Amino acid sequence: MAAKDGDGWTECGRGHRHWGLHGASGLLAVHHDTSGVPYVLMQKRVWWSHHGGTWGLPGGARDSHEDAVASALREAHEEAALPGDELRVQGVYLDDHGGWTFETVIAESVERLAAKPANSESTDLRWLALPEIARKKLHPGFAATWGQVQEELKPETVVLDIANIIGARHEHGWWKDRLGATERLLAEVAELRLRHPVLAQWYPRLVAVVEGAAKGAPAVPGVQVVAATGSGDDAIVDVVRQARPWERVLVVTADRELKERVGALGARTAGPSWLLSQLAD
Repeated sequence: MAAKDGDGWTECGRGHRHWGLHGASGLLAVHHDTSGVPYVLMQKRVWWSHHGGTWGLPGGARDSHEDAVASALREAHEEAALPGDELRVQGVYLDDHGGWTFETVIAESVERLAAKPANSESTDLRWLALPEIARKKLHPGFAATWGQVQEELKPETVVLDIANIIGARHEHGWWKDRLGATERLLAEVAELRLRHPVLAQWYPRLVAVVEGAAKGAPAVPGVQVVAATGSGDDAIVDVVRQARPWERVLVVTADRELKERVGALGARTAGPSWLLSQLAD
């Protein structure tokens, strides 16, 4: 296990030649402007490289000790001098070629960060608005998956109606210790890797709304805890209302009236079983 031990050519199950003995990954940094238009940081590959002259993502071979996120952030720093600490990872799209994979790490950037070619592998790095990308000569691998990946550029927030979910869980004695039941649920959610229909790994912003006797529940890593000052339903509606216009919001609740209220604001809904079934896996 050593740095750059992934460098090298290999062949996938489809008979194609790829760079990266342990697979490869790339960073798709995306920024939405105030009108919601997404801009993606694109790299133009140097002429002598594999598929030189095409546009794709900063990326490269994954080392044996790295996961997709660590590899993509490292490559983006090496090739574009991009600071990883100013990006929020939203998810990972897996393109499996049979024995070889390319993982696209989608990360939100609060601004169009300064980027420039930091090594000899790029001739240009540019933030391109979504409509501009299709007009470029694209790297074949990027072009093959772009249709699906571009649908996942919007950041996502999952809002949990904690009281409703606990009630649906039917945990023995939960009504006698609502705070304890809330703390146990939050701890499990913090450790959960949520399933996504398209992304192999999904990291939405998680917001847990607590109320009543559970308002003293402490925050847990990766979960924002909102204590309702009044009605829990009203607090959830406020969270949805504060979402950015281009952001996708999913509210987990079985409350019919609440579903109607957040649906009117553009949020999707799912019942508690959506979450509980994943906790039970």
